[in-house]
Amino acid sequence: MMLESLSMILIALGTVFFIAGTVGLLRFPDIYCRLHALTKADGLGLALIALGVALLADSMGEVFRIILIWFFVAVASATCGHLIARYERRSGEGPSYD
Repeated sequence: MMLESLSMILIALGTVFFIAGTVGLLRFPDIYCRLHALTKADGLGLALIALGVALLADSMGEVFRIILIWFFVAVASATCGHLIARYERRSGEGPSYD
């Protein structure tokens, strides 16, 4: 019972971080701030949710798959954020501080 409660708390906290990242994506003024909010909040949110789900896993094989999924999503998120920022920087527009 205690393990399930801890797992639900971690999953709820991860969901809060996903929502915060989405709010940052919608509210921040330029692409760099939006990317920063989205990649940081989503990375932590995914880690908390993965940890919560791993606590509920029945076998070590399931835990390994959850960690593997988390790893690949984290690498893909960082790579996509970097590519988007690099494209924006090379486009020459730069950040707007209006």
